[in-house]
Amino acid sequence: MKNNIIKEKSFDFSIRIVKLVKLLREDKKEFLITKQLVRSATSIGACIRESEYAESDNDFIHKLHIALKETNETEYWLDLLYATQHLTEKEHKSIINDCKEILKLLISIVKTKKENIKTSMNNK
Repeated sequence: MKNNIIKEKSFDFSIRIVKLVKLLREDKKEFLITKQLVRSATSIGACIRESEYAESDNDFIHKLHIALKETNETEYWLDLLYATQHLTEKEHKSIINDCKEILKLLISIVKTKKENIKTSMNNK
């Protein structure tokens, strides 16, 4: 990946989620949803890191598709925490915006990569 914005944002997001989960476990004694949340949220950055050493363009796209799925799942868990009053509206809005930003970046990277592959195939 030429641009490390997604790498940085996903890492910062993981840190934010880990801190949130720690707070929710200590203050609200919530353990079920937070277990799923920390797993899916930290997986986003891990998949992005894996994609840096993808074996092929298709492998790169595949790894980022997994990151997209994990981002979508993370959004679900955050929505569930909000719906069950474990997050305030302000907390939810702030962290969901970060999640959606990562989702948009991933979609853009995958789309661009697919277009580049198509262009290079047409130039052969």
